[in-house]
Amino acid sequence: MRIFLAGAFGVIGRRLTPLLTRMGHQVTGTTRAPEKAGQIEALSARPVVVDVFDADALTAAVKAARPDVVMHQLTDLPSAPGTAGYEAALKGNARLRIEGTRNLMAAAGDAGVRRVIAQSIAFVYAPGEGLRAESDPLDTGAEGIRALTVQGVIALEEAVLRTPDIDGIVLRYGFLYGPGTWYDKPPRPPALHADSAAHAALLALTRGAPGIYNIADDDGAVSIDKARAALGFDPAVRLGH
Repeated sequence: MRIFLAGAFGVIGRRLTPLLTRMGHQVTGTTRAPEKAGQIEALSARPVVVDVFDADALTAAVKAARPDVVMHQLTDLPSAPGTAGYEAALKGNARLRIEGTRNLMAAAGDAGVRRVIAQSIAFVYAPGEGLRAESDPLDTGAEGIRALTVQGVIALEEAVLRTPDIDGIVLRYGFLYGPGTWYDKPPRPPALHADSAAHAALLALTRGAPGIYNIADDDGAVSIDKARAALGFDPAVRLGH
């Protein structure tokens, strides 16, 4: 399969790219940082330096790759929680989810792509009792910076799920932990090891009907029954390094 992986050298992308190439898939991996192109190439993928906010350049890159599947693993969170730059980073990440996803889905549509797998988050559900399932409402009553995060998630998911002629898969990840993240251990529920996040994206390449899937540890915050049944998701998966 030919795969266009947006965000190939992010926390998930660095794990996902070698999983894909080892299975024989042809991966075109994006970065906006020219100095990371060689590192993507070292993962056996073809690097493309492109800014997702440059719609024309992004469309050209997707068309040139002629992908069967587009995988959206883009994030923009350079500052850790509790640091001075974190709120600004959340604003930038919301813009990426809104504008970047819109551009990527338009490019996928122009290129005739039929399946898109996108990273979302599982910690924006409205407060409620018990496990949060995919059909439960998001926290649209949030205020402040959380409200902007929720808006970004809604925009991303609507773009992925409602683009005509594309089967959209949304993976709602828990708070990431593990090597390359801000946390060595689960920070709080819902949590998810970065290895398991990458493996879930690999599974979604060929499994699962269009829709939303909670991807998280079995830690009492969100239901992962749907992902287990449809994708074969296992939160205990760890990758060899």
